[in-house]
Amino acid sequence: MALNPAYEAIGKGFVQQYYAMFDDPMQRQNLVNMYNTESSFMTFEGMQLQGSIKIMEKLNALTFQKINRIITAIDSQPMFDGGVLINVLGRLQTDEDLPHAYIQTFILKPLEGSFFVQHDIFRLVLHDTV
Repeated sequence: MALNPAYEAIGKGFVQQYYAMFDDPMQRQNLVNMYNTESSFMTFEGMQLQGSIKIMEKLNALTFQKINRIITAIDSQPMFDGGVLINVLGRLQTDEDLPHAYIQTFILKPLEGSFFVQHDIFRLVLHDTV
């Protein structure tokens, strides 16, 4: 497979669709369709998860209801298997908590004319300043 020339549009479109679902508590359960039953991996604040069932258990266990998100940058790169590497830098506020910077990285793998999230790494940008 070759490099996907539409990688930037795919990256931006994916991020918009993913966060529209994630940020709406009534739609969040639909994210299960973006992950593979066995071959999707997520690292969420250092917690390692594999497979759509475990990933969705984590996402559905999040207790916040309101999300205010500002996306600073979406950087995408094509991969040699036709996939897309996406890095998101932004600012996130949940419920009435203070806003925090975050970074999220996705690897989309091609599957039957579409993509699934093979890798997803999320981390708030917090520094120990004790």
